[in-house]
Amino acid sequence: MPTSHTPRAPRIARTLNIGILAHVDAGKTSLTERLLFDHGAIDRLGSVDSGTTQTDTGDIERERGITVRSAVASFTVGSAQVNLIDTPGHSDFIAEVERALGVLDGAVLVLSAVEGVQAQTRVLMKTLRRLRLPTLLFVNKIDRAGARQDGLLTDIRDRLAPHIVAMTAVRGPGTRNAHAVPRSLDDADVRTQMAEALAETDDALLARVLDGPPPTPAELRAALAAGTADCRVHPVFFGSALSGQGVGALARGMARLLPPAPVGAEAAAAPYGTVFAVERRAGAGQKTACLRLFAGELTVRQKVTLHRRGPGGTPVAYTGQLTSLDVVGRPGAGRLTAGNIGRVRGLPEVRVGDRLGPADAAPDGPDDPGGPARPEADQPHFAAPSLSTVVRAREPGPGPAARLHAALVSLAEQDPLIHTRALPGGTTSVLLYGEVQKEIIAATLARDFGIEADFEPSRPVHVERPVGVGEACEEMARRHHTGLWATIGLRVEPAPAGSGAAFRYETELGALPRAFHHAIEETVHDTLLQGHGGRAVTDCRVTLIRSGFSSALSTARDFRELTPVVLERALRGAGTRVYEPCHAFELEIPHDTLAPVTARLTAAEAEIAGVAETAGGAPVWLLEGRIPAREVHGVKRWLPGLTRGEGVWWSRPSGDRPLGPGRETGPGRETPSAAPRAPQAGRTDSAPSGHPFP
Repeated sequence: MPTSHTPRAPRIARTLNIGILAHVDAGKTSLTERLLFDHGAIDRLGSVDSGTTQTDTGDIERERGITVRSAVASFTVGSAQVNLIDTPGHSDFIAEVERALGVLDGAVLVLSAVEGVQAQTRVLMKTLRRLRLPTLLFVNKIDRAGARQDGLLTDIRDRLAPHIVAMTAVRGPGTRNAHAVPRSLDDADVRTQMAEALAETDDALLARVLDGPPPTPAELRAALAAGTADCRVHPVFFGSALSGQGVGALARGMARLLPPAPVGAEAAAAPYGTVFAVERRAGAGQKTACLRLFAGELTVRQKVTLHRRGPGGTPVAYTGQLTSLDVVGRPGAGRLTAGNIGRVRGLPEVRVGDRLGPADAAPDGPDDPGGPARPEADQPHFAAPSLSTVVRAREPGPGPAARLHAALVSLAEQDPLIHTRALPGGTTSVLLYGEVQKEIIAATLARDFGIEADFEPSRPVHVERPVGVGEACEEMARRHHTGLWATIGLRVEPAPAGSGAAFRYETELGALPRAFHHAIEETVHDTLLQGHGGRAVTDCRVTLIRSGFSSALSTARDFRELTPVVLERALRGAGTRVYEPCHAFELEIPHDTLAPVTARLTAAEAEIAGVAETAGGAPVWLLEGRIPAREVHGVKRWLPGLTRGEGVWWSRPSGDRPLGPGRETGPGRETPSAAPRAPQAGRTDSAPSGHPFP
């Protein structure tokens, strides 16, 4: 029973959903732990090294000291509830990071006071600015030898964000006694420096600075909050997650400077939200989905419908009933309201990326400028994985192979982009972003599922795109028909890059029973996804231009078997080109190694887009560009030798480009003679003129 000595819990007036992002080893998980501990959310300060942190809950994460999956925890600052989303730092898990960005109201980007602005730091900042997510910068590890302050602020302006405002100062940087001191607006010099920094992006404030009267502290605070919310300026806080220095000032900055989740009229709207994480403990059958709600409300036992696009692009919808609902940061709350995050159960088919709400709110639906979620959140912000591998159970037999495939399917529910596919012989193919991800999958299979698995060497994922227009048709004979009881005509044509595969009709929808239409569309997507020689066909439009059936004899199976035959012939007529995946890279090298390094990059078929000399500190060159994914591993091998171990490399998947001559690993379709014949299931007795049988 509460007494007069029991502090009353503050009333929550607003919610902030904040992501913690960083280059690997900058200390973001330690910062998350410190924020939770200092604000009473946990009673023991965990350690990454000892594997006792609150957000790295998986055994693999604890052992390796890295974050693999996004995790959510919360604390309160005054009347604000802050939901922290701790994201992975390793580039192999960049898709996990960017999935979380769509549910955030703001972000804290963590830098190391020693290493400073690193390659992935720049990439993350570019993404945050593109999404217009208000961002605070936290410079960690001020108590480590080599920590910098003034020089690092210069580097941040030159290489990361031109408009920054230092909110704290460091005394004794690089020593064990380093501590962060808030810069008070009661100091005239601090007011002048802040006013000049803010005036760079605020014309009204610039007039006050030049002509007077000078802005008051209250006006500067309001201008700083407005500039932060508009992503024009980025406040910078210094501190140490391990000692706690500067963390309190950062927490207060979150509450005062980052805009809260929207509320109001959206509460009365239909529920609309995004599933950004799925948890399922080993041995537990029920999934827990982490869902950010943008509009409406949810309660236990409520029926909901979720939407996604299947692997081939076909719409998928399913309905379930919530059996359990826990609102993050609000134990005992009976409902999830707009702006908050909940852990829900009772949705056995749920996967990461699923959308709650009407069908047109799905990721491929039209943008709604007046909707509750930012339109950018409805679109993927990351390239598809660029590597593939084949996995087989070490123990022989169909039983272990089936268990392996089921385990990989379960992992794909947490990361749909790995896209598992069963192959002949009991093996399974998966898609990857990098070798570390492969190691994590192997360790997870062994620890959580008891399956020892072998992985083939990773190979680049090639795709094909049509280069022209092709048509093909197979018709039922009017008399003495002996083939499949279906008539199908398809046209294939190119579509804009990045649009994927789309299916449409030129025939009347009532010309075929609905089940036959569905069979054609589903088979088209499946056939394009399975591809040719292991290469999926993408960025194309497939149009049904002719159809027919026998009311007495036709079945959906006839249409499923005939569709791949017709589609293969149409693709052959259109011709296709093979594309290979590329990585965008950033590379820092010593000043005297530019010539040999650029020569080796050119030999590796890299496209160097920019070369710049960095300011501050020892002079180094910064190179940016694109390189085939197949060359990345080789660069990592020879780079230390050419740069005396001082080269810093970072890369991530970034689209693709046409495969060079002589590098194609299998037959293509660019000329009719280069394509193999399609399977001859259901060959018919007649065909339209100009479309002979293959």
